[in-house]
Amino acid sequence: QVQLVESGGDLAQPGGSLRLSCAASGFIFSRHGMSWTRQASGKGLELVSGISADGSDTYYANSVKGRFTIIRDNSKNTLYLQMNNLQPEDTAMYHCGRAITRYYSDKLHDYDFWGQGTQVTVSS
Repeated sequence: QVQLVESGGDLAQPGGSLRLSCAASGFIFSRHGMSWTRQASGKGLELVSGISADGSDTYYANSVKGRFTIIRDNSKNTLYLQMNNLQPEDTAMYHCGRAITRYYSDKLHDYDFWGQGTQVTVSS
């Protein structure tokens, strides 16, 4: 019943922008913290950004701070990741995840569901 469906991944040039979306269904979206993670080819999972249930608290990895913005629209049950000034090292599969509580977490075991992901490729 719980579903998280990511979209918006594409090929972008360095310095370009993309906006990822995560459509949530099957649960009360506004009661859960949410996060974005990414996994580059041959690399482990990296927590990119997190946001609390009401959107008041956010987290960004140092690698994306100042370039990415996490946003949620609880009226639309949708999570977004606005990515600006993209760089080749941002190339990865991006997944949205649902936190068990109202808060985001830096521990993967605190998330009980992940979407299938959307591919972002940054290349000149």
